[in-house]
Amino acid sequence: MEQKINCAEACVNGCVLGDKCPNLEFKEATSQFIGETSLDKMLEIAEAARLKKLTEPPKWILPEDI
Repeated sequence: MEQKINCAEACVNGCVLGDKCPNLEFKEATSQFIGETSLDKMLEIAEAARLKKLTEPPKWILPEDI
């Protein structure tokens, strides 16, 4: 039985499942990205994402949608 966990909350200080983590497939890609991408490039990517979010129209949440 696979354990269900909210990684965004439970693993903020590191993975709590270790080798049983369902997201291990992303670990190698993440390590490669960190190793091959300069900090300046990462900051550039983050700034582009921030500016994109600022220019998006507001998202309305209506009570009947909840």
